[in-house]
Amino acid sequence: MSENQQFFETITKSYVDVPITEDGVDTAAFCEASENLVKIFGLFGNPAFSVVVNDLTGNIAKIRKFLAANPESAKTLESLLATDKAQHPKEKDRDTTSGLMWLLRGLKFTAVGLRSNLQNPEEELSTSFTKGYEASLKKWHGMMIRPVFYLAMKACPYRATFYPKLGSPEDVVKVKMEEWLTALENIVAHMEKVFRDGKYGEI
Repeated sequence: MSENQQFFETITKSYVDVPITEDGVDTAAFCEASENLVKIFGLFGNPAFSVVVNDLTGNIAKIRKFLAANPESAKTLESLLATDKAQHPKEKDRDTTSGLMWLLRGLKFTAVGLRSNLQNPEEELSTSFTKGYEASLKKWHGMMIRPVFYLAMKACPYRATFYPKLGSPEDVVKVKMEEWLTALENIVAHMEKVFRDGKYGEI
C-alpha cells in the first residue's frame, strides 16, 4: 500500500459489493470480501492475532472448497447450507456448515469490535475488541481457548497507530470504513436469521 493509498482502495472486494439477491448472499463474493477483511488484522502488526487470522482463513477455505465441488448448488450461502444438509443428513458431518457458522461468528466479533471503536473515539482497540469478543465468540470457546483470545486482544495496536495505516485523510477513510462495516453487519444479521430459521445452528 503506497503512502497516499487508502486500505479500502487496495482490497479487491468490499462487503458493499457482495450481491444479495432473493436467492441469497453470493458465496464467491462473500469469501473474497472476507479474505480482504483478514488483511485488516495484518495492519495490527502483532503475531498474537494469528489465532484470529488462522481461524478466519481456515473457515473461508472450507467454504471455497465446497463451492468448487458444488459450483451450481452452492452459489449462495443459503443454497450452500441446503446442499450441505442434503449431502450430509447427519448434522455432525456438515463440516462446511460448521465452517460458515464459525466464520460468521468471527466476522461478528470483528464487526462488534470495529463498531465500538468507531463509535467511541477515546476507546483503544484492545478495549473495543475485548467487548467484541465478549459479545460474540467468548460463549462458544472453552476455558483453554479464551485466554489465547484475551491475549490477542491485549496485543491490539493503539488507535493512534492503527488508523493512519488505513490511509489518509482520516475522515475519508472513516466514511469508507463505515460503509464497509455497515455492509458486513447487514450480512451477519441476515445470515443469523438464515441459520436460526433453517435450524443450522446459532451465530
